[in-house]
Amino acid sequence: MWKEFKEFAMKGNVIDLAVGVIIGGAFSKIVTSLVNDLIMPLVSLLTGKVDFSNLFLALDGKVYQTLEEARTAGAATLNYGNFITTVVDFVIIAFALFLLVRQVNKLRSIAAPKPEPQQPAPPDTKTCPFCQTEIHINAIRCPNCTSDLQGS
Repeated sequence: MWKEFKEFAMKGNVIDLAVGVIIGGAFSKIVTSLVNDLIMPLVSLLTGKVDFSNLFLALDGKVYQTLEEARTAGAATLNYGNFITTVVDFVIIAFALFLLVRQVNKLRSIAAPKPEPQQPAPPDTKTCPFCQTEIHINAIRCPNCTSDLQGS
């Protein structure tokens, strides 16, 4: 079993997948920083300085000024501001991946060899010179008019 696992793990696809996951994790951190440190402050400025990380609903019915204050008090909260930030994160990552896949597909179509135009198949029928019906190319007698086609 160990030998089979080693063969599986050393296949190119598995290693490519592992590299992709690691790069994806690093890319995710970059996008999270982009969203939290650049985009959300600009969105907050455009929406009247709303701090999305502090948008929450305390489930105990009390009012807290900040999410940290609610957490310190041990209150259960619905953190919809963090959810909005995560959705923006996801949309940016999904869009970036869309652009990446689109470019890879374009490069593949450019690099792929163009298929040669196929030659038309040789005809497999001929016309009987006597009755003008379509018959098989190798026929020596017309099945319709029974004419002998060997001489023609």
